[in-house]
Amino acid sequence: MGKILVIAEKPSVGRDIARVLGCKEKADGCITGERYIVTWAMGHLVELLMPEDYDDKYKKWSLDDLPIIPEPMKIKPVKKTIKQFNIIKKLMHSKEVDSLICATDSGREGELIFRYIYEAAGCKKPFKRLWISSMTDEAIKKGFESIRPGEEYDKLYYSAKCRSEADWLVGMNASRAYTIKYNVLLSIGRVQTPTLSILVQRQKEIENFVSEDYSEVRVDYGNFYGKWIDLDKNETKITDEAKVDAIVNLVKDKKGMVIEIQEEEKNQLPPLLYDLTELQRDANKYYGFSASKTLSVAQVLYEKKKMITYPRTDSRYLSSDMKAVLVSVLNKLNIPAYSQFVQPILEKESLPVTKRIIDDSKVTDHHAIIPTDTVPKLEKLTSDEKKIYDLIVKRFLAVFYPRYEYTITKLITEIEKEHFISKGKRIRQLGWMIFYKEDSGKKKEEEMELPSVKKGDELFVKMAEKEKKQTSPPKPYTEAALLSAMENAGRFVEDEELKEQLKESGLGTPATRAAIIERLIEVGYVERKGKVLYPTEKGMKLIEIVPEELKSPETTGKWEKGLSSIAKNKMDPERFMDSIIEYVKQIVDESKKSDIKVSFPKESKKNSKRSSKKTKGLGKCPLCNKGSIMENSKAFYCSQWKAGCKFALWKNSLEIYGLTITAEMVERLLKDKVIKGISYTLPQTQERYMGDLSFMKNGKGMVEFINGKKLKNESSTV
Repeated sequence: MGKILVIAEKPSVGRDIARVLGCKEKADGCITGERYIVTWAMGHLVELLMPEDYDDKYKKWSLDDLPIIPEPMKIKPVKKTIKQFNIIKKLMHSKEVDSLICATDSGREGELIFRYIYEAAGCKKPFKRLWISSMTDEAIKKGFESIRPGEEYDKLYYSAKCRSEADWLVGMNASRAYTIKYNVLLSIGRVQTPTLSILVQRQKEIENFVSEDYSEVRVDYGNFYGKWIDLDKNETKITDEAKVDAIVNLVKDKKGMVIEIQEEEKNQLPPLLYDLTELQRDANKYYGFSASKTLSVAQVLYEKKKMITYPRTDSRYLSSDMKAVLVSVLNKLNIPAYSQFVQPILEKESLPVTKRIIDDSKVTDHHAIIPTDTVPKLEKLTSDEKKIYDLIVKRFLAVFYPRYEYTITKLITEIEKEHFISKGKRIRQLGWMIFYKEDSGKKKEEEMELPSVKKGDELFVKMAEKEKKQTSPPKPYTEAALLSAMENAGRFVEDEELKEQLKESGLGTPATRAAIIERLIEVGYVERKGKVLYPTEKGMKLIEIVPEELKSPETTGKWEKGLSSIAKNKMDPERFMDSIIEYVKQIVDESKKSDIKVSFPKESKKNSKRSSKKTKGLGKCPLCNKGSIMENSKAFYCSQWKAGCKFALWKNSLEIYGLTITAEMVERLLKDKVIKGISYTLPQTQERYMGDLSFMKNGKGMVEFINGKKLKNESSTV
């Protein structure tokens, strides 16, 4: 009996699976045991051919050659990882191997990674599928005990393949067409362009907004206050200044009477469990994390720390077979950090499980993100990992807590025949809000505490004043708000029937939205400032020139729904691709006919010294004093890292402050030890500060702001 080849998505996952399967013999790119050989990809090892791979004529970009529609579309190994591809290919064809197990991530892209390798290697051997939602040893063991037939996931693969080919066809043809037309390098994508359009539309609303002045009259009763209100119009705004002054003078130092008391009892159910998008929204809201950073941290908590379940999920529910494990998870969380919140749940006669927690009909490929059934080792987490894990634990515990119940009270007071409203809030039961009571920040107007009064009581006006105000423009998108907009693309659609259909889909998927936002920043269409995303001049002008279909969330939402339908065996993949091909032809045709005159901003030239810096280094390592500080795509590191030097400075270290660390900044820090006078955004309040940037005293490459001072006359960007 031959061996089974297990193919994981990443080396770290492969090593974990190998350990659980008892594989101990390490070789180049794989680990072997008595029954299994475990190997791994490094993300995508295989990609679609580029146009010039089909024909040399495509090396030169020409409108006459468009649209480029290869039939069939072909694949090739990625050059930089071809060594690992060849290792897998050799193992696949080895006489020692009888069959395979696909153990890539349990999702659409994971399926595509394996199937592309399988196809490019020309493998014909039978394979099965490992489908798990947690990387704990127990979950891996259970997964191998219930291996599924590979053909069960054929439809998921067809969906992934259609997504890959559709993105290539739209992106390649549209980017070439408009780049040639406007003589500037333009990146256009099936999902990224509608996402950019959402940001541009909001920016136009802000720029076109005309602020209006108005006033409100406020009276102070000593221990609470009221605002003038027109009861017929339910309006507190007054645009007539003479009227404002007259009301202030009329009620000053007068007595009023409570003529009406309205009390409304309200309650809120606990929030649903996290899917990836909701987790990314909260991490951006509370900590200023980008969607990309949140996904990266969550992936570490899943793969390496084994403390959370699969994060790339779009479900906020659990399946019925998980009911038994919930008590066990709660018991594992009963540690000093969380015991005060866990104990009240465990003390209940039975766990309060409702359809808001367990609902098989609302679980897709994966269930919601929850902590795994392991005792959390919080001391082994970094600060960022601890923040994300805390969010997940807090949400998991909150779903078992009772409703948040409160009473909203409205008092109407009459003073000299003018009416004033006071709103207050009284909490009857804190319930699940115990986990979020500190998150609200500044109290809302209706949350003030009202004294005990009754109808007919007299109130004395201690002070009356007018408050001058202005109507506010729409707020720019934070990353959290953009993620919501991408998830709910249907709200941008006017067609009611389609809007209803789009509730099931959006722009991109939870797993891809972070990458889409980063791509928009990378190509210069969007700038990130603190939590806020702004379209650049280049991004604004791109949206001016592309046709409505290419920037419409409606079009992309339809496609995402189509891809989902393919995975559910409700749509023929060929029908989907035929519609994409027709659409691509339309895009190219419209680009050729377009007579829109737009001048794009000139691109800044890249620093010619940069390449020499990459090879020579940016300066001497301050930690080991031997190596040079080098740069890669994500960080700055010491050339002596193989010898054990731990210096590491991540380029996104200052992301929450609205900054990216550049090679020039690192060079100055290494030379002068400090960079003075850098302006940055405080993540908690979005206020602008000026400070000095220096290395932390630990010497490992982390940086911090010192001597920070709030900039005067700077208002919040949110």
